[in-house]
Amino acid sequence: MKVEYYKEYSHNLGRDMEFKVYGHAGKPCIAFPSQNGRFYDYEDRGIINSMSWYIEQGRIQVFTVDSFDLESWSADWKNPRDRMLAQEAYFRYIIEEVVPRIYDINTYGNGGGVATGIMTFGVSLGAFHAVNFFLRKPDIFDAVLALSGVYRSEFFVKDYADDLTFLNNPIASLSHLRYDHHYVDLYKRSRIIICVGQGSWEEECLNDTRWIDSEFHRLGIPAWVDYWGYDKPHDWPSWLEQVPYFLYHILD
Repeated sequence: MKVEYYKEYSHNLGRDMEFKVYGHAGKPCIAFPSQNGRFYDYEDRGIINSMSWYIEQGRIQVFTVDSFDLESWSADWKNPRDRMLAQEAYFRYIIEEVVPRIYDINTYGNGGGVATGIMTFGVSLGAFHAVNFFLRKPDIFDAVLALSGVYRSEFFVKDYADDLTFLNNPIASLSHLRYDHHYVDLYKRSRIIICVGQGSWEEECLNDTRWIDSEFHRLGIPAWVDYWGYDKPHDWPSWLEQVPYFLYHILD
């Protein structure tokens, strides 16, 4: 498996940010780490190994990025507005800096050519990011695989609300979306897989998954929302089982 490491200064975040690229070609995929996670976590936890057949076959090229959660969603000691501004800076970092690098690396560095659209992936808080980025920019992202996520900003900032909490609130964004909005057509043409277990520590994620499931259904968006059993907790063994199972379907 071809693996490359990058460390580059982010003008949006004002610091060096790191990421790794796994694979030589295929569907580009941004993998958002779990809460406060690092770009190497998916490798260390075995997730990259669980994807290895698809990576080595040139079906997918995975870009594992660093989080910025310690400045935003996890920073409950900070002013909520500052936390949301940090989240929006991270949004710009991904869209304005990471996405162009994906196009550069996928097209020129590896010679594989960029597939139509980029996929997002994540577990836990990474699932929130995966869904949030997909919903906000369906002109860039056309597939999402999200495992065990919460999908509302209130979970992190409680009763604080402003324009940015709305933009970064997948459930609220969907619930206010009209059937004739042009994003709905883009969502309908995308591949959406959201999964949650029903075991330990999944209660909040299960509630949010049911909620977002109902919104997709209301809008007629063909999302695959899957509920696994009571033996599947909010933990890495569950995700290690789910990732290759769903990759088979999302990349077919």
